[in-house]
Amino acid sequence: MTTLSATIARKGFFDLVKGAAKGHKTYRIQHRTGTAVLMSEDDYESLIESMELLSIPGFRESIKKSVQEMKKGETFSIDQVLGAKK
Repeated sequence: MTTLSATIARKGFFDLVKGAAKGHKTYRIQHRTGTAVLMSEDDYESLIESMELLSIPGFRESIKKSVQEMKKGETFSIDQVLGAKK
């Protein structure tokens, strides 16, 4: 994440917006009254979705268990899951 003063950010605002929107860059913009973050809408939505998922009770543990099962080879083929049609 790049940190900029508000003065510098203001001068290059359009380039910063392009960098965030197209290049998935994140900027920390500091001002004497506080700090703000500029990021793409897609990255913001992804962050919110991740936070929502991680707030589900047991979700994190379920993911960890799934990863362990996958590493042990305890998986199913797509045919086993969906039922092979012949």
